[in-house]
Amino acid sequence: GQRELRDQSYPFQNMPCLPLQESLKQTSLYDFHRHHGGKMVAFAGWSLPVQYTHSHLESHLHTRQHCSLFDVSHMLQTKVFGRDRIKFIESLVVGDIAELKPNQGTLSLFTNERGGIMDDLIVTSTSDQHLYVVSNAGCRDKDFALMKNKVKEMKAAGCDVDLEVSDNALLALQGPAMARVLQAGVSDSLAKLPFMTSAVMSVFGVPGCRVTRCGYTGEDGVEISVPASRAVELAELLLKDSTVWLAGLAARDSLRLEAGLCLYGNDIDESTTPVEASLIWTLGKRRRAAMDFPGASIILAQIKEKPKRKRVGLTSSGPPIRQHMPILSPEGKAIGEVTSGCPSPCLQKNIAMGYVESDYSKLSTALTVEVRKKSCPALVTKMPFVATNYYTVK
Repeated sequence: GQRELRDQSYPFQNMPCLPLQESLKQTSLYDFHRHHGGKMVAFAGWSLPVQYTHSHLESHLHTRQHCSLFDVSHMLQTKVFGRDRIKFIESLVVGDIAELKPNQGTLSLFTNERGGIMDDLIVTSTSDQHLYVVSNAGCRDKDFALMKNKVKEMKAAGCDVDLEVSDNALLALQGPAMARVLQAGVSDSLAKLPFMTSAVMSVFGVPGCRVTRCGYTGEDGVEISVPASRAVELAELLLKDSTVWLAGLAARDSLRLEAGLCLYGNDIDESTTPVEASLIWTLGKRRRAAMDFPGASIILAQIKEKPKRKRVGLTSSGPPIRQHMPILSPEGKAIGEVTSGCPSPCLQKNIAMGYVESDYSKLSTALTVEVRKKSCPALVTKMPFVATNYYTVK
């Protein structure tokens, strides 16, 4: 296990990451990454750092113990304006967006008419009369087309709604030291900014930054939407605190897996429903009653009848569990497949998630995973694997 954890070549098994090719998009921090020793790889059409000078293991543990800075500018950031903006977004997602308080956000899902997940996204209802939406880079074209077509359709019906793509950079500062580090650069108390809320503020003298208390690591953290022309300046200012290390896609992947968070394209996609993916909590109560989101009849029928398969967490010792490995019942029958897996730096055992037939989805069910033609014992385990530390105000 330890040798595996130290092995620099393993980190990135879950994300579809390729050697650099021509015509990759670059974030405004591309030269900054190179300057700081970032090892660049292709991810979702972008050139992004997989790691820097520290090993993946060191970077992962540093985020859990202190804090790390990630460039997530590849994510699609959109703003939705107009009187009918709530009606617009609720015609595409499963969540209750109308009930959000000013500057409160929620994780939601775009679904299709078959109940499949088209993407996961965070929607914030800002106090500035617009919705702020952050969705995945890999679904950028699909998401934008979906939203643009809906705007066109609603405008034709006389609705008031407009869409704007933000070209801001997006920096994620994640880890238990985040609040101390960031507080030095903002005037308002971060104690007043709980998990999944957002505010516009000046950060270390860079005005007009939208700071949202969220992230993809399971730790307390923020994502800072910053004008692209000042992103490098802000990153350098954050790095002035020696607690802050730069982190890349490798650590981001193992951190989110320990936190039990889905990666779109691996753990959820258009063939999985919110019910199968154990994401029923994203369905707004009012929305369920009204059955007025795409795929509602299929999704609600699945809640009633129980789906055929479910996303579960798995733990094991021995060789690492990887995406696409078959999951078998104790009798050796194929009952599902691993969708993400890696050795957990914090737990020093293998963690994974995947889909199994619902009969086998109960916690502590003993299963096996087929690793290179060998059967390795695995246990259905509650997620998150590592306790999350979000900053919530009681």
